Amino acid sequence: MILVLIDAARLARAGYVFAREGVLSLVNPALVPPLARPGLRIARLLARPDAGSRAARLSAALSRLGPTYVKLGQFLATRPDVVGASVARDLEILQDRMPAFGHDLAEATVADAFDRPVKDTYSWFGPPVAAASIAEVHKADVTERDGTTRAVAVKILRPGIERRFAADIATFRRVATFVEQISAEARRLRVTTVVETLGRSVTMEMDLRLEAAAYTELAENVKDDPDVHVPAVDWDRSAREVLTTEWIDGIKLSDRAALEAAGHDLQNLARIVMQSFLRQAMRDGFFHADMHPGNLFVDADGRLVVVDCGIMGRLGLKERRFLAEILYGFITRNWRRTAEVHFEAGYVPMHHSVDDFALAIRAIGEPIHSRSAEQISMARLLTLLLEVTALFDMKTRPELLLLQKTMVVVEGVARTLDPQLNMWTTARPVVEDWIAQNLGPVGRLQEVGSGLGEVGRFVHDVPMLLTRAGRVVAQLDDATRNGLQLSPETLEGIGRAEARRAFWGNLALWLIAIALLILAFD
Repeated sequence: MILVLIDAARLARAGYVFAREGVLSLVNPALVPPLARPGLRIARLLARPDAGSRAARLSAALSRLGPTYVKLGQFLATRPDVVGASVARDLEILQDRMPAFGHDLAEATVADAFDRPVKDTYSWFGPPVAAASIAEVHKADVTERDGTTRAVAVKILRPGIERRFAADIATFRRVATFVEQISAEARRLRVTTVVETLGRSVTMEMDLRLEAAAYTELAENVKDDPDVHVPAVDWDRSAREVLTTEWIDGIKLSDRAALEAAGHDLQNLARIVMQSFLRQAMRDGFFHADMHPGNLFVDADGRLVVVDCGIMGRLGLKERRFLAEILYGFITRNWRRTAEVHFEAGYVPMHHSVDDFALAIRAIGEPIHSRSAEQISMARLLTLLLEVTALFDMKTRPELLLLQKTMVVVEGVARTLDPQLNMWTTARPVVEDWIAQNLGPVGRLQEVGSGLGEVGRFVHDVPMLLTRAGRVVAQLDDATRNGLQLSPETLEGIGRAEARRAFWGNLALWLIAIALLILAFD
């Protein structure tokens, strides 16, 4: 009962804020149950007259409600299947613009994290330079043993954020469960799954050691990319609540005037942004999933510097192949092959017609090739593709939705730098390189090698399996000697089962060996 009252109070406050900021005024009354329409009319009377655009109203309401709601808004921007494409676009502009929590609290958090005074960790610790929903960033100095000083960025969790988030997410979870019980549409959209995914995502974000690990993995992946740089992590000064990285003196990608004044080639920067993201997604399967302009800088050497690795995306080999082949299929206008990839990946059920699906994809792709370069949008393409696949019973793929959301942001950043950027020309070398490495002869040999490795491991395990089988037989003999009576029928059944397993096991080994030989010389 107490939890119900607490949830009701929290939801009442949230409802008031949404009403006051004018968010509820945007709701179509026809979509609201009749009993709730009087409440909607009252909410419209509470709205501020200067509420602004829908995006501004959403941003203001979520910011007033606090860090958990800001993070919820950012997360829902990745789920257009839940909130709708237009609302998702409005939520994309919701960047972390929260008030700083204070210098004294920041120093206390650092002291607690390392169990020593701040001055023993940093030779100088400055005021906050940025504040987000979960953490804020300070600039500091570190004195090395040789007496030299280097600047670092110190990210610190908001005090009490874990407790507040846990309370809010518990309310969200109970509300989602209730809504699914009364709404078939909510069950289709799997609202409780959305809440659980949000909970897991932010829980990982609130352990800055995991973000530090993401920094290092991303840095390892791009170490040979001359146009991209990832700040180094100072592991000696990083903990669960504190993350210390290399300080970046650069120009934000959103400051076009400063970039031009510094003499940077904006067209080349647009290409770097787009190709870097595609390499992360396709080559590495590990991509920065929050590449808004506030997280992208250009250093003095003209390199793209990526910061804030709190939200990362992963793609398995199947997803990377899917992405590469559909992009290449659209580039080459091979609609049939693009359709086949969906079926091979298991995204579209086999009872559908490949030809019908190819026709649907052609309806998306043909208009693209009749447009000028500045009108072509790969992000829009993926959005349309996911809409079409829904007609063919393709289930929601969370990893593809995150990819789509990130591509929308990356494409927008690239277009602000170069409005004439041809996305297909820019993407083609990255896609072709991945296909050559993974789907060409080299990729086939790697697959054969992987298959041979699996066979080798199986052959290596055969003696162990035979030893286990011998132990089972010995145990059966012991059990028989100790008075356990097995009927002749049971013993005969065991023998037949062992014979069948031996026959099919040997047959499988020979078939695998033959298939690998065919692949090796195909």
